[in-house]
Amino acid sequence: MKTFIPLVETKPAAVHSPSLSDVLTWPVVGSFLRWRHGRRSLQVVLLVIAALIIFDGLVGPQQAPKNLASVTVWVHYRGLVVLALLVAGNLFCMACPFMLPREVGRWLGNKLGLHWSLPRRWRNKWLATFLLVSFFFTYEIFDLWASPWLTAWIVLGFFLVAFVMDTFFKGAAFCKYVCPLGQFNFFSSLVSPTEIKIRDRQTCHSCRTKDCIAGNASKAQRGCELWLFQEQKAGNLDCTFCLDCVQACPHDNIGFILRVPGQELWTDPRRSGLGRFSQRWDLVALVIVLTFGAYLNAFGMITPVYALQQKLAGWLNTSSETPGLLIIFLTGFVVLPAVLLFTTASFSRLLARRPGQSLGLIVRRFAYALVPLGFSLWLAHYTFHLLTGALTLIPVTQSFLGDSGFHLGQPRWDLGPLVPSSWLFPIEALMLYGGLFGSLVVGFKIALHHDRDRQVALRAFGPWALLLGLMLVTALWILLQPMEMRGTVFLDF
Repeated sequence: MKTFIPLVETKPAAVHSPSLSDVLTWPVVGSFLRWRHGRRSLQVVLLVIAALIIFDGLVGPQQAPKNLASVTVWVHYRGLVVLALLVAGNLFCMACPFMLPREVGRWLGNKLGLHWSLPRRWRNKWLATFLLVSFFFTYEIFDLWASPWLTAWIVLGFFLVAFVMDTFFKGAAFCKYVCPLGQFNFFSSLVSPTEIKIRDRQTCHSCRTKDCIAGNASKAQRGCELWLFQEQKAGNLDCTFCLDCVQACPHDNIGFILRVPGQELWTDPRRSGLGRFSQRWDLVALVIVLTFGAYLNAFGMITPVYALQQKLAGWLNTSSETPGLLIIFLTGFVVLPAVLLFTTASFSRLLARRPGQSLGLIVRRFAYALVPLGFSLWLAHYTFHLLTGALTLIPVTQSFLGDSGFHLGQPRWDLGPLVPSSWLFPIEALMLYGGLFGSLVVGFKIALHHDRDRQVALRAFGPWALLLGLMLVTALWILLQPMEMRGTVFLDF
């Protein structure tokens, strides 16, 4: 990547007074985030945790509720990630431990002259979407939540792939085009209440060096690896909250800004590094997979799914669950979304009296209205596991330390839930209602953005509101079913 050297004298960095809307100006938290080594310290902490997870997963007890790997990954990590995305933003990508082998790979690639650009045909979300579906399928077919050993190997696999990708390719190819965890975080951060964005547009417009993207040579600071040029960046998609742009900007013009959650979903500007949302089927596919994946993932842990799998095995005359699961996944990820979205788009076009409008364009516009509701189901599902199993970390840690020679008393295997079981469904339902409200707002705003006539917008939005209502009822039905208590032990419900 070329480094731009200033040809003109730049203005000194502006001094910004504390503001509640900019996290970087807050006391303590803001200072830590602005510290040059703040992100690296978070990555080191998570690297140590990942090492403990891998160690216990490989050599520790292979009972899932008694192993750090299965408990921390499938109960605590998932629950804490969705809560962080809800209240703060993409904090996991900011502190991602996989960045450390990426740094080693980038150094090695530069030394060996292997740092190439990813071929243009791969610069999209199709591979990441396929990997997400593959991960969901693998999760179900191999019961990953029940296998500490497989869980440890998955974590190791992420480290290895991150290292290999950044050894051979530049531009944060692993984060942007490969990592399934990153794609989930990008999707969910669309409804987060914060965004890394410029403070003053005129300051960016007058900047000659564009350090946020090109890097700042005087500070030995790289610019944005994902090529999200701040002056034209809009929203959180593909943003890892790495704060490299904040460190590089010589004008101190980039903040960690509070915003209205989901506001990037109802406008369609040309975005740096992404183009227009409505022109990209790969982004729509990612939204569909992560929205309907929330339903499939929750459906996979309730009682009715086992009856369905048995019926499918009987119809197919097989004892293997693989063919039946493939049918469920094909239906849930392809057939059902295609039927629902294109049928809804057809009614939307009919009611809006736009006979010449492309159904594909309508789907590409309104698919983003599914994001808040889809995220709310992930939130409800993962919060359920966190609330029912959070305290299992105490006895599991006691057991791990005891096996390592640090005896901290008899493990308290009776510990588990954080709240009474009677609270669980009301909490989940509240999250889903919040998701429905967000999706209704986004859907209507999308309609208004493309049809300035309010009456036309209402007619165009009507079928999508009906679809969202149907999806809410389905989600509530799923959460009302008996669920497996994955990753917990000795709980009385």
